[in-house]
Amino acid sequence: MEYSFSKSVEALSSSAVREILKLTQGNQVLSLAGGLPAEDSFPIAEMREAFNRAFEKGAKALQYGLTDGYLPLREWIASRMKQKHMNVGADNMIITTGSQQAVDLLCRVYLDEGDVVLVENPTYLAAVQLFQFRGIKAIPVDGDANGMDLDDLAKKIAQYRPKMVYVIPTFANPTGKVWSLERRLGLLRQCKAQNILILEDDPYGEIQFDGEAPYRSIFSLDEHPTDCCVVYTSTFSKIVAPGLRTGWAIGDTRVIQMMVKAKQAVDLQSSTIDQYALYELLSRFDLERHIEKIRESYKARMEWMHELLVAQNWEGVQWEKPRGGMFLWVNLPEHFDAEKLLAQSVKEGVAFVPGKPFYAAEPHLNTMRLNYTLLNREDTELAISRLGKAFHAYSESLVTNV
Repeated sequence: MEYSFSKSVEALSSSAVREILKLTQGNQVLSLAGGLPAEDSFPIAEMREAFNRAFEKGAKALQYGLTDGYLPLREWIASRMKQKHMNVGADNMIITTGSQQAVDLLCRVYLDEGDVVLVENPTYLAAVQLFQFRGIKAIPVDGDANGMDLDDLAKKIAQYRPKMVYVIPTFANPTGKVWSLERRLGLLRQCKAQNILILEDDPYGEIQFDGEAPYRSIFSLDEHPTDCCVVYTSTFSKIVAPGLRTGWAIGDTRVIQMMVKAKQAVDLQSSTIDQYALYELLSRFDLERHIEKIRESYKARMEWMHELLVAQNWEGVQWEKPRGGMFLWVNLPEHFDAEKLLAQSVKEGVAFVPGKPFYAAEPHLNTMRLNYTLLNREDTELAISRLGKAFHAYSESLVTNV
């Protein structure tokens, strides 16, 4: 049979992270590539008990459920969101199969092929991939450590008339940056004035290392939930376990109900048993203390990786110490190509993600993302040692080829 695939899928590139993770399966390659939580952070015993309690509810735990999600779980999330200055109810929320699906559903109901979405540069590569798949034009906005440049934002709004802005303002993937309050309010002000929807992706906001008060979400800064120009999405993948594939989105009921209609067409609903079990866990589990343990563990792992990188003393290499999240963003010497460094690194037994696929345009080839949450202390030390060997081998090859 000669298969004839759609134009959209023919143009779709594979996920760089997923392709790199294949290299680490079944061999001795240590991975600094994926955004994987530490497996010792998963509440395995508590989750087992939660599933047992879910099954005690009988056959309905295995039956079809509401497309917008298990009501007690939505009510629990809404109650917790109120602690974060987000006064929403269950009707303002949809449970999704990971926060990635929330991004997809909103794109389905709000953007047509050829529409423009403004993004940070670099930004989450799976979002870039999704926009590409749906024929949406992702236009990058200049920025710095404090977030999008508001002057460039105004310029791009005037030039491209975008319908949406996609941002990760708190411990961004891949850079780890945190937007200032001024930039958050500036984005909100400009988008409200121009009737532009903001999609605020917040999978890492709970993983905060400094002692400051939690950073305010853009959603919480807007009038909400009615007439809010922000849709907020987050996930339990980083604070409970990614295998549950449970995320959520909140916003004006008119937007959420459109996403519910789209989800009906996509997968009917997210897993009933997983939602029941997650609710059983959360209703008895000290989630706040669990998150605090994750923060302490990840901060120690980040500090260790930072210390190891400093000890390498690589010439021309720069990075900012993260204040939270899961990633460390590295700028290599300008003449470096991180994809070629990756090839050398895999030979040495370590993998990372080159920065190129995170850019909507004008990629900086001399960038890379390192994950510090997955490996233990010993393996992290070995991984950075191997990366150092690859760095020096690649540097020597550049000199040789001149």
